[in-house]
Amino acid sequence: MEKIIRAAVYVDIISAIEFDKSGDHLATGDRGGRVVLFERTDNKDNGGSRRDAEQMDYTVRHPEFRYKTEFQSHEPEFDYLKSLEIEEKINKIRWCQPASGALFLLSTNDKTIKYWKVQEKKIKKISEMNIDPSKTPGQPSSSSPPPIVANGVHADPAHDYLSKFSFPPGGLPSLRLPVVTSLETSLVARCRRVYAHAHDYHINSISNSSDGETFISADDLRVNLWNLEISNQSFNIVDVKPTNMEDLTEVITSAEFHPIHCNMLAYSSSKGSIRLIDMRQSALCDSHTKLFEEPEAPGSRSFFTEIIASISDIKFSKDGRYILSRDYMTLKLWDINMDSGPVASYQVHEHLRPKLCDLYENDSIFDKFECCLSGDGLRVATGSYSNLFRVFGASQGSTEAATLEASKNPMRRQIQTPARPSRTISSMTRMVRRGSESPGAEANGNGYDFTNKLLHMAWHPTENSIACAAANSLYMYYA
Repeated sequence: MEKIIRAAVYVDIISAIEFDKSGDHLATGDRGGRVVLFERTDNKDNGGSRRDAEQMDYTVRHPEFRYKTEFQSHEPEFDYLKSLEIEEKINKIRWCQPASGALFLLSTNDKTIKYWKVQEKKIKKISEMNIDPSKTPGQPSSSSPPPIVANGVHADPAHDYLSKFSFPPGGLPSLRLPVVTSLETSLVARCRRVYAHAHDYHINSISNSSDGETFISADDLRVNLWNLEISNQSFNIVDVKPTNMEDLTEVITSAEFHPIHCNMLAYSSSKGSIRLIDMRQSALCDSHTKLFEEPEAPGSRSFFTEIIASISDIKFSKDGRYILSRDYMTLKLWDINMDSGPVASYQVHEHLRPKLCDLYENDSIFDKFECCLSGDGLRVATGSYSNLFRVFGASQGSTEAATLEASKNPMRRQIQTPARPSRTISSMTRMVRRGSESPGAEANGNGYDFTNKLLHMAWHPTENSIACAAANSLYMYYA
C-alpha cells in the first residue's frame, strides 16, 4: 500500500509550468505525462470596462485561476533498438498562438514533442422526432437483441416497427422536422502533430519563434528547427557533437528563441557560457554571434567549479534586451549588447558553498533550477531548497531582495543586503547581490531540507504574479 501511495505521489510531481502570452491561461505538466490547464476567472467575473468597475465600487482582487481541463500528453515507451525506457515525464510546455477560439501548445518528454489543440466541443442531440421507437406498439419487453436474418430483416415480425405503425385517421396533424440541439459543451484535447525521432539525447528545451510558424528543440548536443505544420522533417542548426566523443567537454543545457527577432536564439552550456546565434549567417550555426561568459577568478578553481558553473536555465526579457541565466550558485543578468560579463549577479546559494561535498554525495548539486523575469523587467526570481524562492529587484537603484516559502502559510523575510552600487544596469556596471543569507541555522545551509526543492516557476507576463511548483502542489503569489 505504501509503495502505491509513493508511486501516486511521484507521478503527480509537477515538472513544467508556463503562462500563455495573455496570462489568462496556465499550463502545468507532471511526471505522469499529464498536462493540466488552468483558466483565469477574475477578469470574466467583473466584465465591462475599468470605468464601470470603478463605478460599481469593485475592490482590487488577486488573480484567480480555476481548473479548466487536463489530458494525457505522453505515455511511457520503450526503445527496443537501444533497450532504453522512455519516461512519460513532461520536460517543457510552450504555448502557441491561439486561433478560432482554440488553444494550442507544445509539450515534450525526453524524446517526443507533441502539438496539442484544446477547444470547446458542443455535445449535440437530435430532438423533436415524429416517431418515438420506445412507444411504438409491438415492441417486446425483453432487452435482448432480436434475431436477425440475411439482409438485416428481423426474423420476429413483432420487431417490424414500420408494419406495426399506423397513421391516425386524417393523417398526422403536423410534420415535425428533427432538430439538432446543443445541450452542453466539453473541452476536448486533440494531438495535431507528433515530432519524433529527431533527438538521440534527452530533450531539455523547446521554444517558439516570434513568427508563429517555427520552434526549436534542444538536447545535449543538438538544436533542431521545426515547422509547426511539418512533423516528419527538421533542420539541425546547432551541432556541438565532436568527431570523437572522448573529446566532448561541454553540452547544451537550455535554448531559447529571441522574443522579437525570429532569426536569433541563445543557448547555454554546461561550462557556464551563453551563445547568441543568428540563423541568417549560415544554415548550420557552428559559429556564434556573441559569447557571454564570466572569467574564472584566479585561484578559485576546485573539483566543483565546472559543476556549479553549469547553466540550468536561460530566459530572455520581454523586450529581448537582457538574458537571465541560472547556475547552481547564482542568478545572472546579461545585456546582449555587452559580452564582457553580466551586468548583475544575485547570489542565491553562496551560503551552501561549505556543503558542496555533501550536495555532491546526495546529487543535489545537479538540481536544475529555473528562473524567470517579470513582464516589466523590474524583478527576477528563482527557486531554492525547503520550497523557498527568491525575488530580486532589477530596476535602477532597487535594493529589493525577498525570500518566500511555497506553502499554505508562507513566510516572507526581508533579506539583509549590502548597499547597491550607485551605477545602474543602463550604465552597464556589474552588480553582486547577496540574496542569502538570513542569520541562524540557514546561514550555513544546515536548516535546509534538500528533499523539498522548488525547481519550476513562471512569472505572469503582465502582472506581479508568480506561479511556482513545489512537488505536486501549485502555488500562486501576487504582489
